[in-house]
Amino acid sequence: MAPNIKRVFYVNHVSAPIFLEILGQRADIQVDRLVNDSPDDEAEPVLTRAHAFQISSSRQELARKYHGTAALLERMPNVMLLSTTGAGYDTVNLADCSRAGVAVVNQAGGNKEGVAEHVMAMMLALSKRIMLTDHAMRRGEQRPRREYMGDDVLERTIGIIGLGNVGSRVAELCRGLFRMRVLAYDPYLTEAQVTARGAEKLAVLDDLLRQADYVSINCPHTAETRGMIGAREYALMQPHAYFITTARGGIHDELALAEALRTKRIAGAGLDVWEDEPPATDHPLLAFDNVLVSPHTAGITRQSRQNIARIAAEQMLDVLDGKRPPRLLNPEVWPAYCDRFEEIMGFRPEG
Repeated sequence: MAPNIKRVFYVNHVSAPIFLEILGQRADIQVDRLVNDSPDDEAEPVLTRAHAFQISSSRQELARKYHGTAALLERMPNVMLLSTTGAGYDTVNLADCSRAGVAVVNQAGGNKEGVAEHVMAMMLALSKRIMLTDHAMRRGEQRPRREYMGDDVLERTIGIIGLGNVGSRVAELCRGLFRMRVLAYDPYLTEAQVTARGAEKLAVLDDLLRQADYVSINCPHTAETRGMIGAREYALMQPHAYFITTARGGIHDELALAEALRTKRIAGAGLDVWEDEPPATDHPLLAFDNVLVSPHTAGITRQSRQNIARIAAEQMLDVLDGKRPPRLLNPEVWPAYCDRFEEIMGFRPEG
């Protein structure tokens, strides 16, 4: 017999109240909240009965015991879905979930505007050397204005690594606002798809690095992309070029970047993501005046959080009602997932 109540839980917080408001309109949905230090005797009944987990995408904010790995899945015999709060899924092991017959979804596209605008803000601030003048004026330095001479971005070249939701929006803004040449490296898109998204496809990453005045990282953090940008790649960039990342820490080598900046191999960097977040106050990259930093806040805008929360709630309800989710990250799980869903919920999903 199908259960009357479909149980969802989250840890610490959700993106925005609208997530709880949408789920709260359904009498057949129960939402539970845990926190990182919830006692085991309080957490265990929630985990045991849960059908879905709205999981944080932040490795540092979510306690390790609540990361979506085999260890947690073993404690959740009825769980069918892990839904990440955002586009990233650093807290989820997709292989473990697929082996357990658990579907994983994200909210890709929900924060694309916030992140893309952050890329543009960093590109402009670096080009105009705004952080250098700000720091100098606050220190009371009196230097000739010409020492702060920057560059226009009009008709220059940006190289985008990863032309998904955010990368495509960055391409659109750069092409439309500043008539820039847009290069893209994304091995999962055809030339026709890249062209449709407003960029020139380059099949070799090295070619993009050699040609771009700005390199923007907008790909997911996976086993394939981890360590993608290191000393060799920085050495290929032009000395006047800027490196910008709003993707995930671990895709670029931070120490190699510090060395590239120290030796003036590149002109500067804009960094929103870090291997450890927040970075230590003595992190070598924080010592450079030509590095613009933020603590993984590119997608933290009121509008983006609202979008993510709404998408997450609507997708959650679709899944619990037996529909195939549009943002399924592990599609190979679908046959096993459908079998488990039918066993647990009493009816078979669509699709």
